[in-house]
Amino acid sequence: MEYQVINTFILIDDFCKHLDLDSTFYGLPGKSSKPKRKPEMYLSEMMTIVVHFHQSGCREFKDYYLEIVSGFLRSYFPRLVSYPRFLRLMGRLFIPLVLFQISHQLGRCTGASFIDSTTLAVCDNKRIHNHRVFAGKAARGKTSMGWFYGFKLHLVINNHGEILAWLLTQGNVADNDLQVCKKLSKGLNGLLFGDRGYISQKLFEQLLEQNLKLVTKIKRNMKNKLVLPHEKYMLYKRAIIESVNDQLKNISQIEHTRHRSPDNFLTNLAAGLVAYTLQPKKPSVFVDNRTLAA
Repeated sequence: MEYQVINTFILIDDFCKHLDLDSTFYGLPGKSSKPKRKPEMYLSEMMTIVVHFHQSGCREFKDYYLEIVSGFLRSYFPRLVSYPRFLRLMGRLFIPLVLFQISHQLGRCTGASFIDSTTLAVCDNKRIHNHRVFAGKAARGKTSMGWFYGFKLHLVINNHGEILAWLLTQGNVADNDLQVCKKLSKGLNGLLFGDRGYISQKLFEQLLEQNLKLVTKIKRNMKNKLVLPHEKYMLYKRAIIESVNDQLKNISQIEHTRHRSPDNFLTNLAAGLVAYTLQPKKPSVFVDNRTLAA
């Protein structure tokens, strides 16, 4: 655990020093006022703590902070603040974490990309009417698993399991939304594999204009006109993105219903994504470039 903390801190600290992030306040959009009190801890220290939480396997951040950080790892954080103070500072970490991921951890397009979305429920369906933390921000959505209240994480990965792009939307945004897919597919080429939720003639034509062919499974009443044999074979490999979503939720813990502020929800999401990208081994599938070019 100590070795993992040191490695994570070195990467993050080098990034913060290069951009001089400690001297800059990164508030969330819509919050123009700067805090009057300067944080006692360095930005790199706080970023390391929230990322390592998702690497540690702990299920509760409070237990992790009070028992592991304040106990076993206390010597590595001499300027450690109290738990309530750290929770108030967490909202400042979202943008630096996103910048860190964009600068260091995003993968490259290999010609075979996979797209999918996963739900991020923020409360139980029975408590929707009493929920106040995300009132006006979250929305009801429906998937094959049923109704939920919260957000959707739209994800694009390559065949090495590396994240190419991600986008957070309300829960009622469709997977094949043209604007969402346009942002996610920027800079991609080759083949893009998705499930039946991405079936859309307009989306297919929009992606084809940027040299990106959308390949999905067909419905029972559709004729197989555009899916070639090697593309159909690659569709069976689409389960890789399901594995990535599973790791993000069950290992990196990007989804839980205990959030007490939208700021900390965003920080938890960004830290979970960074923790996943720092994993030495990710789900992957072999892709023969000669097959893609066929």
